[in-house]
Amino acid sequence: MNALLGDEDHAAVSAAVAEAEARTSGEIVTVLAERSDSYHDIALAWAALAGMSLLVLASIFPAPLIELMSAADAGWGAQPGAGAILAAGAMIAIAGFLICWFAQTMDKVRFALVPGGVRTARVHARALTIFKVGAERRTKGHTGIIIYLSLRERRAEILADQAIAGRVSEDVWGEAMAAMLFELKQGRTAPAMIVAVRQVGLVLAEHFPRETDDRNELPDRLIEL
Repeated sequence: MNALLGDEDHAAVSAAVAEAEARTSGEIVTVLAERSDSYHDIALAWAALAGMSLLVLASIFPAPLIELMSAADAGWGAQPGAGAILAAGAMIAIAGFLICWFAQTMDKVRFALVPGGVRTARVHARALTIFKVGAERRTKGHTGIIIYLSLRERRAEILADQAIAGRVSEDVWGEAMAAMLFELKQGRTAPAMIVAVRQVGLVLAEHFPRETDDRNELPDRLIEL
């Protein structure tokens, strides 16, 4: 997989994490993903809907189909039987399914057909999985926090371990999210991560100031998926 960001951007994000953690006992993990899901199930659902819709239309308005079948019979005028009509309807449904499925092999088409709510839910689920593996309960004081950005969906998540969540309301991360998404809309991925790290660092420094015996328990480097 090609890198999503260059070495300089990686270094800048890592430096921002180290700078933020210098003032807090909290541990910030940054994760950048090209996408959070393939959405093949959504593509399958749309293809099935397309095929079924064509079949329903053929059953409600059979005349055009019958005329087409009669014309294909070289004008002999024989009326197609019920079995032939049913078979033709099934073929139209299968063709609709395959055309719709093939169209969605193109990323732009597939992602355009994914509802916004589904994108949000999939990004949250992926971020939560990564958080549980890479940050939750991985620090002595349960002060890990993950900043997850999914580029294709243009969505982000900030998830905090129990010690942070117990003191800081999820609403507090709204400013960091807004700043990150603003930069992302301008096409500035690395600055989006950096501004979020800084905002999160300010909150952590207020509630979890750095202790004298604090040590770095989670990696500062940006993780790409």
